Amino acid sequence: MISCDIERKWSSNWISAGFCLNNWQAPARPAPYFRRAFEWDGRGEAVVYLCGLGYYELYLNGEKVGDHVLDPVVTQYDRRARYVKYDLSSRLRKGANTFGVILGSGWYNLLTSEVWHFDKVSWNDYPKLILELEIDGKVALRTDESWKCLREAGPITFTQLRNGEFYDARKEIPGWSENSFDDSAWEKAKIIPGPGGVLTEQVMPPCRVTRTLRPARELKSRSGGIIYDIGQPVAGWARIRVRGERGAVVRLRYSELINDGEDDIDQSNISSFILSGETQTDRYTLKGGDEEVWEPRFVYHGFNFVEAAVEEGTAEIVALEARVVSTGFTSIGSFESSNRELTTLFEYTRRSFVGNFVGIPTDCPHREKNGWTGDASLASETGLFNFDLASPYAEWIQTIADVQRPNGQLPGIIPSGGWGFNWGSGPVWDSAFILIPYNVYLYTGDRSIIERNYGQMRQYIRFLETLADNRIIEFGLGDWCHYDRSRIVDTKVTSTAYSYCETVTVAKCAELLGRDGDAAELRALAAEIREAFNKAFYHGGGTYAKGEPTALALALEFGLCPEKERSAVAAKLAGHMENRRCRADFGIVGAKFVPRALAANGYADTACRILTQPDFPGWVHWLSRGATGLWENWDGQASRNHIMFGDIAAWMMQYLAGIVPDEKHPGFSEVTLRPLPAAGVDRVKASHRAPSGQISVEWERDGGEFRLTARIGDGVPGRVELPDGSSRTLAAGENRFECGLPSGANK
Repeated sequence: MISCDIERKWSSNWISAGFCLNNWQAPARPAPYFRRAFEWDGRGEAVVYLCGLGYYELYLNGEKVGDHVLDPVVTQYDRRARYVKYDLSSRLRKGANTFGVILGSGWYNLLTSEVWHFDKVSWNDYPKLILELEIDGKVALRTDESWKCLREAGPITFTQLRNGEFYDARKEIPGWSENSFDDSAWEKAKIIPGPGGVLTEQVMPPCRVTRTLRPARELKSRSGGIIYDIGQPVAGWARIRVRGERGAVVRLRYSELINDGEDDIDQSNISSFILSGETQTDRYTLKGGDEEVWEPRFVYHGFNFVEAAVEEGTAEIVALEARVVSTGFTSIGSFESSNRELTTLFEYTRRSFVGNFVGIPTDCPHREKNGWTGDASLASETGLFNFDLASPYAEWIQTIADVQRPNGQLPGIIPSGGWGFNWGSGPVWDSAFILIPYNVYLYTGDRSIIERNYGQMRQYIRFLETLADNRIIEFGLGDWCHYDRSRIVDTKVTSTAYSYCETVTVAKCAELLGRDGDAAELRALAAEIREAFNKAFYHGGGTYAKGEPTALALALEFGLCPEKERSAVAAKLAGHMENRRCRADFGIVGAKFVPRALAANGYADTACRILTQPDFPGWVHWLSRGATGLWENWDGQASRNHIMFGDIAAWMMQYLAGIVPDEKHPGFSEVTLRPLPAAGVDRVKASHRAPSGQISVEWERDGGEFRLTARIGDGVPGRVELPDGSSRTLAAGENRFECGLPSGANK
């Protein structure tokens, strides 16, 4: 069971360097440094608890503690902040010890003017921290005015998450966190108010530097600098090695795109949203002498390209590497196939998922870094098939609950400073609060997120009722990023369909928790929505709305379609897609549900062709244009590292490989395999490490024959449904099956 609300009693004070943030136009300040010497008698278990906002680095006796970066994870700070726990029993020295803490602004002190207004949030203040050291459960050291701080003179002269970080190596403070350091010139820390929210433990994996990449190529920029092509979109920052004269300045500018002449980076897609300061720009001022190595601490960027240039003085850029950063979750899924495009798309989807999970699930790591709920909801099954995400999702869902208004309303981005409640939200986006907890239960068997948030999930359904006119809801974003706005399905269809799905899902949660009265009430409400949906949008002959693929797919996938009409609706959907040569005639909602609806209703070949056809609009068309991650829209005119079109990896796992999540057996406590050998795919190899054990699938087709090898864990029941319609029992260990393939495509 995941616990993300572990509180503890604190006897410490919040402390800061004493700056006063008295208006939202106050200037950014250098990163403050704090230190405190203390004695330890060498006995007992030593545990330190620390929350440093926005971000912190903890040092003990001159060395950084742990490998965390960008800690703690962003929350709705006036409702909740996260503390991190460290066991230091093996690191403390008998006798004199010294703690050191550096604070960065992070999300807590965003002073950059931008369109989402995080510069005006209620919690905004200069960085602060609270720390407590316990020895055998008793407080031995706390933050108070006995701590010393360095206010203005440190080397991190500027750090703003949406702008960048500046570092002046001439101002470095050798030995500042060691016992022998003379801090007599440092000032006393100031006791100040905390951020306002409760303090709960951060139990999810921290953000870490997960890889270091060398550039794929180097280009000369028009400014005389060097453009480093990393070869793929990443989240993180650059590490540089430089040498030169004291006071020389090296500037780093980050972007996803490069201009046609390949002599300048293109930040236009990002900078239009950043209204003050520079965009994704770091600076390093040399101290002079030997070769110097530097990387930022308290910002991260989304980029494919980095331009490094000597802005002032004389210096040489010896080398540059990309430091890739993400939440440190474990990989638990894999997929490869004989179809090269599918294998590549699976890899790139994972890449974009990881690049958009730096503490929280985001839309893109460069332009926004915002926790868009719709993106997270649509990609959650891809995430759960591929990564151990239960605790990261649990903590982000807790933040959604913290942001929710008393009437149940939610914004489109989490956390939010007030932006996104009345635009950017709606049933499709808000579904993250309901569908992600249920998906975590479905994939892992852990229902603790549902238990913790059920009351507020139920309140959200009450809020949806206030938006409905005869059970039809128009409010909200719909099938976002269709390539042709004239072909987008009416938002009434998507919002009402999602309101039905969410109501049914909360009813399932109520049944799971034994809330029979709620379940009956919700089931009755869902029946009314279903009746209203069909009355408003079903025109007979398999056609919903104007026959848009997304409308047909939602009716099938959400169970809105009457059972007797399913075959007609599925045939209409397959016919529409075949008539359009399987090009993507949908936005992000259809991108998830059209391939699923087709595969689930006998049209796996058509579904697979949608993913693999080469023309615009489509996923493989992105590859032909040089994509190395998933794009924000079909024409590639915006972000090149988005995840909202990323359910395709989950589709490959569930339908091609056939690893089927089962509501009756959550967490794969009983394994169901249902591989669909779609046309154009001759071999598949996939695996998923479920709570019940490893599930592995390998199949190949040879003419009209199908051969399958499947492996499941000991003591786990299972069955396989083969393409010829037969069903076989799975035993522990390796299972081999053969059957003939039905003739003809699709049905």
